[in-house]
Amino acid sequence: MLQAWDPFTVLAQLDEDFDELVRRTWGSTTSGRLALGFVPPVDMFVDGKDVVIRLELPGVDVDKDVDINVEDGTLTISGSRRHESTEGASGDRALVRELHQGSFWRQFALPSGVKPADISASYDRGILAVRVRDVIKRGKAHKVSIGKGNGATQVNAISDGS
Repeated sequence: MLQAWDPFTVLAQLDEDFDELVRRTWGSTTSGRLALGFVPPVDMFVDGKDVVIRLELPGVDVDKDVDINVEDGTLTISGSRRHESTEGASGDRALVRELHQGSFWRQFALPSGVKPADISASYDRGILAVRVRDVIKRGKAHKVSIGKGNGATQVNAISDGS
């Protein structure tokens, strides 16, 4: 019996062969896929006296899979994006997987004096926004004079007394 050529069968086999090559070269995998996490992209900006950190986390259940911790002057945002199986009851298989999954964490140094109560977070349409309140302190400007001595540059700050 003659069977029609199916290019998708060839692509699926190529995908499995490539996975095997990567597995043998760089180590183990999880469920046949590389055990790599992802790093969510971040935007950080000043909003008045606050600093806002926005992370792109589409497809993440922030109630179950995201933690925000403050410890020793460091803000840590960690979590995971879970793998959703695309295999159906009929044994359908994905031909291409480009959506990243796995664990992630991002850390940010906080200015001294920031307390956990100064930090709030919200999630809307795949964006986690973390606001650190009252961290931008605008002080008076100080003139800095630059002098030379013994071939090395010497810098002296001139304060207005405050």
